[in-house]
Amino acid sequence: MINEKVIMAGFGGQGIMLMGQVLAYAGMLEDKEISWIPSYGPEMRGGTANCNVIVSERKIGSPVISIPDTLIAMNRPSMEKFEESIEKDGILIYNSSLIDIKPKRDDIKVYALDISNTAKDMGNTKIANMIALGSYIKATGVVSKDSVMNALKKMLPERHHDKLPLNEKALEKGMELIS
Repeated sequence: MINEKVIMAGFGGQGIMLMGQVLAYAGMLEDKEISWIPSYGPEMRGGTANCNVIVSERKIGSPVISIPDTLIAMNRPSMEKFEESIEKDGILIYNSSLIDIKPKRDDIKVYALDISNTAKDMGNTKIANMIALGSYIKATGVVSKDSVMNALKKMLPERHHDKLPLNEKALEKGMELIS
């Protein structure tokens, strides 16, 4: 039974909120219970941003996540802030392109992924969030890639639908990074 609690965190401007919204929408498309709570630092772009997302096959008692099953850390301050809170045997996915320290925990599954550099190699740094999301859905199986793509199609304005193929490639690349 799926009851996944994830904190996604990084700098403002890295697409953290969009990543969380897409995951939540994909969960809704699969008739799962969802919760999405954003949290911004004092500045928007460049400041810290994180969101709590719960995707569950049962009713959600509280949308607040104090002990996440998974942390996606896109920058060092986010990893330093949230690593200790991860559930024992939980998952840490972190952006090793921007995080130059190793996790302290040895009781969690760790994926150090070169997310930002992979996005740059793919020609668009703005898809780093979709690479991270692809890695996350592969590591957890919380929702399908098809549901994520359907969510993106419904969420993105029609004028941005030309970006869907690149976002799909980013999801697939993220999935490939998980071994």
